[in-house]
Amino acid sequence: MTDMLQKSVTETETAPSPRLQRSIGVVGGTLLTLSCVTPASTLFVVVPDLFGSLGTATALTIAIGSLICIAVAFCYSELGTLVPSAGGEYAMVSTMAGRLAGWLVFVLSLLVVVIVPPVIAMGTADYLEPVVHLDPSTTGAGVMLLATLAGLLDLRANAWITGVFLVLEVIAAAVVAVLGFAHAERGPGSLVSMRVAGADGHPDTVTAMLVVSGLAIALFVTQGFSTAVYLSEELQDPRRSVARTVLATLAISTVIILVPVAAITLGAGDLAELTGGDIGSMVTAWSNSAVGTFVSLCVALAIVNAGIVMVIQNSRVLFASARDKAWPEPVNRLFSRLGRFGSPWVSTLAVGVPGALLCFVSLDTLYGVTGVSVTGMYLLVAVAALLARRGSHRHTAAWRMPLWPALPVLLIAVLAYVLSRQETDYLLWTGGITAAATLYWALYLRPRPGTRWLVTIPEDARDARDAGASTLP
Repeated sequence: MTDMLQKSVTETETAPSPRLQRSIGVVGGTLLTLSCVTPASTLFVVVPDLFGSLGTATALTIAIGSLICIAVAFCYSELGTLVPSAGGEYAMVSTMAGRLAGWLVFVLSLLVVVIVPPVIAMGTADYLEPVVHLDPSTTGAGVMLLATLAGLLDLRANAWITGVFLVLEVIAAAVVAVLGFAHAERGPGSLVSMRVAGADGHPDTVTAMLVVSGLAIALFVTQGFSTAVYLSEELQDPRRSVARTVLATLAISTVIILVPVAAITLGAGDLAELTGGDIGSMVTAWSNSAVGTFVSLCVALAIVNAGIVMVIQNSRVLFASARDKAWPEPVNRLFSRLGRFGSPWVSTLAVGVPGALLCFVSLDTLYGVTGVSVTGMYLLVAVAALLARRGSHRHTAAWRMPLWPALPVLLIAVLAYVLSRQETDYLLWTGGITAAATLYWALYLRPRPGTRWLVTIPEDARDARDAGASTLP
């Protein structure tokens, strides 16, 4: 009986790893990635909070964050073509910087992928207000459950669904931009000013330190461009398409978000209206209630779209962690199970249902922990990029970033400084979760180096790497 049990365990541990299907090209991957950035829902849900704290400095802060993200995108592009795995950041960092560093970035990415969807989903009720009054938390939970059901479908079908929704949200952002510029109340110089409405109604000056602290959320604004590396196992010819998708998505999403932010800053009637961040009311004031309702409904659909794509992305991360033996074997078997449509259905449920529950947690806490987690994750990715050209990796055919190693070094310094300026409570929350994960590593994963946390590159990706790959011009 003991021999039979041992044989069963051995067969389970050495069974062929389940593979995702390469079913989408650059266009489908770009649609999914742009939808994960979800420019319009980010513009209408996340940016208003920045207006509340940064006022006219919001556009400048997002622009600075976007410049930082260019260096981040270079790191993702190089690492994503070296290590095309659904594990995303953790697979890349584990391969370059070691198993512990990979585990820590996995924990941070898991925090991000679990928290971000409900943050966006809770904004749905605000933009359905012209039609029906709903509770934000309950509505957000409903959106998360709907997104989870959609995430169980075939990835190709989801690419088309999210593509249609993406068109609607781009239209909404364009309408806001046109109306804002057409009703400008102040000149372009206000885009680089540092003014916000004070509690007494008089203008206050935004400090440089406040702008730096806001950079963590500004980085989160365009964060979804990294989705391309999560989809790298399902992208055809990942050595070409990953880098193209990452860089193009960052450029497009920055334009879609930053141009309307500039228009809103110029078109707001006064600082109090800008700080209030009620973009729907501004649109109605610039046009009429019908246009305001149209924009609001487009945003509501964009949020549903974002939820679908984020659940798809997040389930792939959990699927990959199970395939790489991050958990006890019964859990690994569950999370790596593929459904009828080729999607990891248990992993999809495992990220979607908790996301629905998080809709009942304070938004401020979710924003703070997400900002710290994204900054820390980017920091570890930059460290991995700094190590990406040592040993055998130096000769591996892959897309290579310009200005290496200066860009990763500069990025590490900037992100470390941004991290040091975040609120203590959010640092403690994120640090506590990371400490607990480190304890799990020390007690369970580290003592089992041959059977647990076996970060791998899919076989077809290894073959493509060995055969050589094309690079971007």
